[in-house]
Amino acid sequence: MSCTVGAQPPSSTTLPSPMSGGASQMRTFALASLGGALEFYDFVIFAFLAKVIAAHFFPASQAEWLRQTETFGLFGAGYLARPLGGLIMAHFGDISGRKKVFTFSVLLMALPTLAIGLLPGYDVLGVGAPLLLLVLRMAQGAAIGGEAPGGWVFVSEHARPGRAGLGIGLLTGGLTGGIFLGSALILALHGVMSDAQIAAWGWRIPFVVGGIFGVGSMILRRWLDETPVFREMHARAETAETLPVAILLRQHRRAILCSMATTWTLTAAIVVLVLMMPPLMQTLHHAPAQTTMTASLVATITLTLSVIIAGALSDVLPLRLLAVIYGALLVLGAFGLYAIAPSHLSSLVAWAALSGICSGFVGLVPVGMLRAFPAAVRFSGLSLSYNVSYAIFGGLTPAAISALTPQTPLAPAAYVALTAAFGACALWFSPDRG
Repeated sequence: MSCTVGAQPPSSTTLPSPMSGGASQMRTFALASLGGALEFYDFVIFAFLAKVIAAHFFPASQAEWLRQTETFGLFGAGYLARPLGGLIMAHFGDISGRKKVFTFSVLLMALPTLAIGLLPGYDVLGVGAPLLLLVLRMAQGAAIGGEAPGGWVFVSEHARPGRAGLGIGLLTGGLTGGIFLGSALILALHGVMSDAQIAAWGWRIPFVVGGIFGVGSMILRRWLDETPVFREMHARAETAETLPVAILLRQHRRAILCSMATTWTLTAAIVVLVLMMPPLMQTLHHAPAQTTMTASLVATITLTLSVIIAGALSDVLPLRLLAVIYGALLVLGAFGLYAIAPSHLSSLVAWAALSGICSGFVGLVPVGMLRAFPAAVRFSGLSLSYNVSYAIFGGLTPAAISALTPQTPLAPAAYVALTAAFGACALWFSPDRG
């Protein structure tokens, strides 16, 4: 039987998984998390090393601010490639199988990361150096577009009934864990190497390590099985006959809009409460750099634990109830970090830890998206919603915060509170297909 655009194939919560054993399922969760961790790992190391990268890939005759601006432009170009790359890979994931695309995406992400670490600079290649760096960043962005959505779909469709939320939470925890790994490696480099050594060659180490890590993840993923949900659809000839995106835009617009809104909340929580917190605290409140970096690492750890707990709770509690609770907690954490902590900088690390705990909403976002789309277009639905929203708000959030903070130091908290309200409402009204 072919799948009409209105059909709703079986949900992952109703099909038995051959990987029902605890050890096998944990292996699936762990291998799925490896590539996702590389996504945020790459984000952190490129951002932290932007100044050094600028010195290597652009002419020394340019002003330092111009070189750094050009470097961040190349970094942003990778994110512009996310929606297109994600949709292409999601298309084949919905048509040809989750495993093939899921394995290919991590390889496509790992090889450019490794190549960046080995790429000669402007003094060797001239103008070719920044051009090649642009190509590598675009390839990374295209791969990342399929990695996180593919991981969430893969894990949810392998999970036993009543355990999908826990599996998704573990995978999302792996994504945020990549922030911790990147930050920890950068701090370790500064601990064992001088600034001159890092500028000369040490900056390449995190990229080489990330590339090797990604290639190893690809090799290990070859041992994973195709998801039971896709095998069932394939056996019944229920995979989408037409372009999955066409089906989405025609029949699932509400699911797309709600998923984009919740992704906005996810980006705000991660970017404002974790990634932008050190420079904001240093600039607005003159907090010591070491204290802010420690606070960011602690917030990343508690965020990772919180998204796992939130995912597990979604297996036993209504998602709408959790949306209200975690939406309110996100507001509390944001104002605690940016309204109370500045008056007690000695307790900044504790407030950062609390903000991470209160950011469990991040773990609910993929759960809501997975429930919003039927299996035949699930991969494409997640990829379209997540990547377009992330490309828009991932870039606009830092700019918005930078523009608003001169008006009030509470702007970061107010921004997160606004996104929490939108995200909670979107999760409440999002379709739930079980």
